[in-house]
Amino acid sequence: MADAFASHSSGLESPATRLLEVTPNDGADLSVTSRALNVAGSGNVRVRTAAGDEGTIFVAAGVPFGIRVVRIFATGTDATGIVVLA
Repeated sequence: MADAFASHSSGLESPATRLLEVTPNDGADLSVTSRALNVAGSGNVRVRTAAGDEGTIFVAAGVPFGIRVVRIFATGTDATGIVVLA
């Protein structure tokens, strides 16, 4: 199927084009920087942002949470079914 938008630049307001299922890891960055996070089971997610800040956020199941992160920590994360939208 042809992608009518393939020649368009993708901005932060654009829909995600990639999905990455995440296993939280205290020692490794994600392979992509996110546009947003989504979870199957609501809970806290400890993150490092693209700017280098660290903190814990609450993410509700099924509701994309717009945040650019480079790492999702295992310690401090209890949300389940984490997916990065990029």
